[in-house]
Amino acid sequence: MGWTENSIMGRTAVAQGKVGAQHRLSEEDQGEFHYVYGPYSKPVMRIAPGDVVEVDTLDAFGGVIKTEADLPSKVLNMPFVNPQNGPIAVEGAEKGDVLAVYIHSLLPRGPQPAGTTALIPGFGALVADMNMMLNAPMAERVKKMEVTPEGGVKFSDRVTLPYEPFVGTMGVSPEIEAVSSLQPDYWGGNMDCPDVAPGAVIYFPVQRKDAHFFIGDCHGRQGDGELCGVAVEIPATVTVQIDLIKGWSIPGVRIETEEFIMSLGSARPMEDAARMAYRDLVRWLVADYGFEESEAYFLATQAGKMRVGNMVDPKYTLGASILKKYIEQ
Repeated sequence: MGWTENSIMGRTAVAQGKVGAQHRLSEEDQGEFHYVYGPYSKPVMRIAPGDVVEVDTLDAFGGVIKTEADLPSKVLNMPFVNPQNGPIAVEGAEKGDVLAVYIHSLLPRGPQPAGTTALIPGFGALVADMNMMLNAPMAERVKKMEVTPEGGVKFSDRVTLPYEPFVGTMGVSPEIEAVSSLQPDYWGGNMDCPDVAPGAVIYFPVQRKDAHFFIGDCHGRQGDGELCGVAVEIPATVTVQIDLIKGWSIPGVRIETEEFIMSLGSARPMEDAARMAYRDLVRWLVADYGFEESEAYFLATQAGKMRVGNMVDPKYTLGASILKKYIEQ
């Protein structure tokens, strides 16, 4: 099992991180993809804690941008973007539990060039919002890139970037809301955090019976902030192991890797997302690592790290982390 044997999942989950039955959710098996996170969709699959699911995802554009001539304004049918696989029902999950999702692998699928990024009018961190400003939008553009684990991301003839894949959007159903898959919040959703990557365990607070897990929007890589609003979007096959922790109440999404723990906050303005993330990290240190609150506050101040997931979505996502070597002594 490696480091996950001593992870929170390995120590406290129903299956204790042990691998269960194997499942496959192909594009054909999925059938209808979903564009909202909510409790009103029929599950496509039912699994037990510990089971592993191999999922074929579409890219954020649903595969309709096939060439650099396919401009988003011409081929996208807004708001039907960011298609999600699922929901996957998890036996025994109830409100007040936590879904633990260990990402085993994430590989590009389909023909090359598999990667797509784009400049979309009125969207991105450095452009004027067309609904608020008189400024003319930046010129629309699509960039296609070959993406392979071995060769990396061929950004241009001049630049090749490492393949550093992660899942842009994943989470559980809210209890009553049906919310666009473009939005992140306490249930997960479109967090665009590069640490939601192979080798990490992501913890989601269950909001309803059977949890109803969604996943999609895989990326070949992305810089902090997802500056223009579009990462290296790829169709992918992502393999996840899904376990269940009973009775662990957490307010939002948390991440654990071999090296660190991280709390995510999603809000606008950005400083509120940062506050949410650091507040949860401090309270996590108090509840589970034996720190007194002011001592945890000091420690987060001196040793905490802040990751900007995205600064372009309806809510921004930031992650506050601390190295395990400082808190597990």
